[in-house]
Amino acid sequence: MRNLLKWISKPERPRPSLGVEGRVYAVGDVHGRFDLFVRMLHAIGQDISLRPTNAFRIVFLGDLIDRGPQSSKIITLAQALSQCTSKFRFLKGNHEELFLRALQGEVRVAEFFYDIGGRETLMSYGLDPAIGDSMPSEDLVEWMQNNVPLDHVEFISGFSDLIESGKYIFVHAGLRPNVPLDKQSATDLRWIRSDFLQFQGNFPGIVVHGHSITREVEEKPNRIGLDTGAYFSGKLTAVALEGDERRFMSVSAEGWDEAEQEEEFSFIFGN
Repeated sequence: MRNLLKWISKPERPRPSLGVEGRVYAVGDVHGRFDLFVRMLHAIGQDISLRPTNAFRIVFLGDLIDRGPQSSKIITLAQALSQCTSKFRFLKGNHEELFLRALQGEVRVAEFFYDIGGRETLMSYGLDPAIGDSMPSEDLVEWMQNNVPLDHVEFISGFSDLIESGKYIFVHAGLRPNVPLDKQSATDLRWIRSDFLQFQGNFPGIVVHGHSITREVEEKPNRIGLDTGAYFSGKLTAVALEGDERRFMSVSAEGWDEAEQEEEFSFIFGN
């Protein structure tokens, strides 16, 4: 296979350690871009071939769905891979939260969800947009409950809010400054922006997050932002963490071949 990775050079500096947790790949917001989701899986496979290890995990930082055109395909593949291996971890983003709340019957949330990218998600489950655009919110909720597979709902409901590994903390949006990890609210973990982004003090570890779009990786002394706007930029970004090493990588959809999705992800299977 062609080389899919684009390495992003960053200045060297003393870094905290992942400890004895092995290697962690953290991936930014996918937002319905199945092509980039598959490309990143293959890119991680290439990286593992170059730097062999069995002790690795792949963490997706939330917002697998919405805005892009193929959310349902992403969930189907993510669920299938998760059933084959424990190497995947998924965080619940604000878009997954809205998706689930709409499915639970929150009518106003369903309307908001539809307007900020849920329209494309429901199209991927078969909704005709000409019908959806004029559908009352109550009917939209009913359509979702009748057409989104229950196993997808259960899978997304099981996503984590926060993951710790060594000196790193993985969340979707960020942390509330000066609040202990066990006191952080789910709302902040999935929605916080300025209070987190502008904070220059220390958190309990280096926070690896998505949610807030930047043109390139945003690497600060206390956090790493990995959301490079995949759904419109065509670039999905990740970081590979191992010991005190930190390597950034990105993939694009340039030259995407539908046949790529048929290739096996055998490098992922194992413990």
